[in-house]
Amino acid sequence: MTPDFDLQRHNTLGLPARARFGATITQADELASLLSEAAARGLPFRVLGGGSNVVLRPVFDGVIGLMAIAGREILGRRGDHTLVRVGAGENWHRLVEWTIQHDLPGLENLAGIPGTVGAAPIQNIGAYGCELVERFESLVALDTEDNALKTFSRDDCDFSYRQSMFKRTPGRFIVVSVTLALPNAWRPNLGYPGLNTLASDTDARTIMQTVVAVRNRKLPDWRKLGNAGSFFHNPIVEADVADRLAADHPEAPRYPGADGRVKLSAAWLIERCGFKGHRLGSAGVSDQHALVVVNHGGATQQEISDLAGQIVSAVEARFGVRLVQEPELL
Repeated sequence: MTPDFDLQRHNTLGLPARARFGATITQADELASLLSEAAARGLPFRVLGGGSNVVLRPVFDGVIGLMAIAGREILGRRGDHTLVRVGAGENWHRLVEWTIQHDLPGLENLAGIPGTVGAAPIQNIGAYGCELVERFESLVALDTEDNALKTFSRDDCDFSYRQSMFKRTPGRFIVVSVTLALPNAWRPNLGYPGLNTLASDTDARTIMQTVVAVRNRKLPDWRKLGNAGSFFHNPIVEADVADRLAADHPEAPRYPGADGRVKLSAAWLIERCGFKGHRLGSAGVSDQHALVVVNHGGATQQEISDLAGQIVSAVEARFGVRLVQEPELL
């Protein structure tokens, strides 16, 4: 383990942060010794993937493990799908490109999402009309309560919108590999705005390239302007709440769900409260997309959190809807 471990390069917001100790994890069997060392020192242990879904405090008084377990393997066909097993430290977007190169479509709508494969099921990543759960078979994770590797099926993971059993029990399970099920009889998913102008016979590579182009137009590149992607969940509300909002704001986007509830656009709510392009010190809201909180250079965790608090309060006061922050404060 390395003492006084610098984390600024390991979070896409680019916040200055350090951990008491840090180490890089390249094999699953390294986890047990790191957990033992952390326990012997009386320190908490947490794992970071790409650091794209965290807001880091200046000091983490514990041990950080950087997930770098690699590996991509085509396991073969099972029923209507082809199974692919991937190490938790693999880059998500590069995995999407690799599957397309190997004529295994199904992940193209999820192209361009930053972070690692191991983080994808934790928050059930989703974009452009597709969620990870639709392509998920199983995963292997270390249970830190008994230091045992366990396999979790899709049902075990209890997926929902940007949620999973792992996100609801932070720190307990460490994902080491993910197995995906990609459809053999693939059909393009073109129902989402930005893709619905494509021809019905568009190939997966073109869809992937289109998704990346749309994301680049809408979202700032974290390598140039620090950010953690979508900073708030799109709120899912009861139908009567959505109806009240629609009565006053008929132009507000709304997406009815199968359970009778309605998904609202967090970006629309935030923009209507005047936060698009707003700054608080070196923290700000992107002028490209109101859902993205950015670091203009030198922002601190406190500035990011204060700005997020202002946004939550303003949206709740004006619309009666409470936003939930997506990145974890660590």
